[in-house]
Amino acid sequence: MRTVERMFTSIILFLLLVIGKAEIYIVMVEGEPITSYRGGVSGFEATAVESHEKLDVTSDLVTSYSRHLELKHDTLLETLFDQGTYKKLYSYKHLINGFAVHISPEQADTLRRAPGVKSVDKDWKVRKLTTHTPQFLGLPTGVWPTGGGFDRAGEDIVIGFVDSGIFPHHPSFANHNSEPYGPLPKYRGKCEVDSDTKRSFCNGKIVGAQHFAEAAIAAGAFNPSVDFASPMDGDGHGSHTAAIAAGNNGIPVRVHGYEFGKASGMAPRARIAVYKALYRLFGGFVADVVAAIEQAVHDGVDILNLSVGPNSPPATTRTTFLNPFDATLLSAVKAGVFVAQAAGNGGPFTKSLVSYSPWIVSVAAAVDDRRYKNHLTLGNGKILAGHGLSPATSLNQKYTLVAANDVVLDSSVMKFSPTDCQRPEVLNKNMVKGNILLCGYSFNFVIGMASVKKVAETARSLGAIGFVLAVEYVSAGTKFDPVPTGMPGILITDVSKSKELIDYYKASTSRDWTGRVKSFKATGIIGEGLEPILHKSAPIVALFSARGPNIKDYSFRDADLLKPDILAPGALIWASWSPNGTDEVNYLGENFAMISGTSMAAPHISGIAALIKQKHPRWSPAAIKSALMTTSNTLDRAEKPILAEQYSGSETLMFVPATPFDYGSGHVNPRAALDPGLIFDAGYEDYLGFLCTTPGINYHELLNFTHRPCNYTIGHPYNLNSPSITVSHLVRTQTISRTVTNVNEEETYTITARMAPAIAIETSPPAMTLRPGASHRFTVTLTVQSLTGTYSFGEVLLKGSRRHKVRIPVVAMGYDR
Repeated sequence: MRTVERMFTSIILFLLLVIGKAEIYIVMVEGEPITSYRGGVSGFEATAVESHEKLDVTSDLVTSYSRHLELKHDTLLETLFDQGTYKKLYSYKHLINGFAVHISPEQADTLRRAPGVKSVDKDWKVRKLTTHTPQFLGLPTGVWPTGGGFDRAGEDIVIGFVDSGIFPHHPSFANHNSEPYGPLPKYRGKCEVDSDTKRSFCNGKIVGAQHFAEAAIAAGAFNPSVDFASPMDGDGHGSHTAAIAAGNNGIPVRVHGYEFGKASGMAPRARIAVYKALYRLFGGFVADVVAAIEQAVHDGVDILNLSVGPNSPPATTRTTFLNPFDATLLSAVKAGVFVAQAAGNGGPFTKSLVSYSPWIVSVAAAVDDRRYKNHLTLGNGKILAGHGLSPATSLNQKYTLVAANDVVLDSSVMKFSPTDCQRPEVLNKNMVKGNILLCGYSFNFVIGMASVKKVAETARSLGAIGFVLAVEYVSAGTKFDPVPTGMPGILITDVSKSKELIDYYKASTSRDWTGRVKSFKATGIIGEGLEPILHKSAPIVALFSARGPNIKDYSFRDADLLKPDILAPGALIWASWSPNGTDEVNYLGENFAMISGTSMAAPHISGIAALIKQKHPRWSPAAIKSALMTTSNTLDRAEKPILAEQYSGSETLMFVPATPFDYGSGHVNPRAALDPGLIFDAGYEDYLGFLCTTPGINYHELLNFTHRPCNYTIGHPYNLNSPSITVSHLVRTQTISRTVTNVNEEETYTITARMAPAIAIETSPPAMTLRPGASHRFTVTLTVQSLTGTYSFGEVLLKGSRRHKVRIPVVAMGYDR
């Protein structure tokens, strides 16, 4: 009988939700979450902790208050709605007080009017923001030795990854090739069991593995056969980011039988905690992501890596800093967790960031010093540059070029777009065998219906010596990354070079009156593309990396806060991959992939932050952020100002001088970040002060998310004690204050500043001496000299008498009123 009742209830719920077009809503209610609760509820003592303290989530105080909050959530829903007409997905108790629920819009309106309900937000989607870098960053020689070598780098630090899961069997995450990992009492995460192998996803290196999909399931987006109802990575993205931050050291990168070097994470001894909330086809839902973040902080992670950003702003949120996602992260930082988030891949266009808040470290992506190039030598002697991680054809031997269109079996197959070289069955093997197959790069490659990998498979199955893929048309924003092919192959990305190739082919190929080829005379040699070329003009801000200025609301008004914060390698990054992964069609079935995105830049910072946390375990998230930013570089390896990839008027790629809107404070310098000399510290109260002084902030909304009134002010948002200064609307003269804390020996610092001529800059005092642990305030005065209608850039430099240099960027735009 109970089974029948459950079936009947499920049918009623289904009909009600379908008829009412049910949506997922995140509901915030009155009452403080565990991390902020300071007492006041009869029978429940305070559970709040300060930023430098760790919360004991196993204590009776915490567990009883947690049950109290969840009971209130359930009671509210049961009072308002009939059983079977709604489905609660999650109760949020740790970082925010609320729940996620699947209900109709009419029910959402009822909730908004209910006593004790602070806000009801419709869920919105998020997306992924999609080797050699340890050497490029100087980790093996300059950083790892200070922590006991690579086999101790990151010891006992837990990095949490809210991503697409992990492939636990990859050697980057193995436990058997290193000294066994001991128990880690501070971490309390769970390990799910693989339903196929019946084995735990954890192994000592991986200490936690959970998945979150309630919102995805309720929305009808989840497919368990594709997405895996487990922490298993069905995409590749999560395995890649985890390996960049904390993958084992010295893992051979082998693809198609070739070794492309050794891979290592930034902190190879750090532990990995997996919180899967992203999926291969649809990305993810904020309700699932917030649940994952809540669980990660509850479990005791030290670092949180978020290679994820919103598809679009939440419909009901007025400001970029206040929504369930950013409020959850603010509480995570309050609990002492350092958060790194990918800045976004909307570059090179201005205001394309998807990471806004001051408590988050927003990471931009750089092209490092390694470039993979290849070339095609034509029979007429011309050399055409291109991409191709491939071996060369036989030395000094020319091979005949045959175009796919000229070797089709018959005209009926033209409907299959044979120039793409995706279907070997439509091409004549006898005509292709022993030759170089010439293919065309069509729109099918852009939309993912065709791949370079499949071109190589087609050429190989037909007995070709190699292949050439020519790009004849290209749209703005098209990104061509070199792809390992396992056979001689090259992608000609320059349209003018592709035209030279096609003109040569046409001139060298004789045809009869019907257009059929009588003889193929065009020849070519494909060069060696397996070895990278190292450039001194690195790092360079990647074209796709999102740009500032930062925005304070969804009317895109400028914020008094610099974003991105920092630049890290994010282009052409080799790291582990899931054989199940479909995020990049060219790496289907592979164990490694080389991909680009700010998704790859963020885990570089997470891993380096783990090294800093290991050396300075009591530092706050703001202190770690400060150390990273104030020691970063604005010069490349040739000691010239960092450049940024940008479009010219003709949409061709060009290089321009980079600004703080491209790279924040500069490119990360791990060795210097371990010993910054001074830090700009900040805590929860400081962030509340920033929010309370941000113009246009809704105080009712602020109270909903922070449970604190605006009793604390910093005067202006640009007075937040961050390691950068941004004044988006400077009228006449403004004085900004900052406070530094000495984290080294006693040292005297001289303070100097420089700024573009449109704005004058002065600092006071000119010098200061700080004992160990001492703090000192200084001021920066900006004065408008002329109105240019553009931002001016500068910096404040604090130079120590011993060896330390502390630099913060200054950004301002002058107005007459």
